[in-house]
Amino acid sequence: MKITDMKSAPEKPNPHNVSVRMLYDNENAQAVHIELKPGEALKKHITPVDVFFYVLEGNGAVEIGDEQVEVSRDMLIESPAKIPHRLLNPGDGTFRVLVVKAPRPTEKTRML
Repeated sequence: MKITDMKSAPEKPNPHNVSVRMLYDNENAQAVHIELKPGEALKKHITPVDVFFYVLEGNGAVEIGDEQVEVSRDMLIESPAKIPHRLLNPGDGTFRVLVVKAPRPTEKTRML
């Protein structure tokens, strides 16, 4: 059994300049913890594989393609491969999301 404590996972440098911690990474999938402080957002980008977001804490917004929706704790949002997307925290609290990519990408994410 392997257990990863999110708080002990190192923050990973990223082009979004937000808190990103890799929690799971093997040949089949990746799971990443993202924390957005008030006013922070990911830059719009395209992932080569399907992604889903599970909101762990707070309220925020998810933009996929031309659609933007408000989301909150315990919601799961599917994001299809190769569609521009991003997460945003327009509120005044912390917004924490688990991001799962499956299968594990073999191509790099493309920033827009």
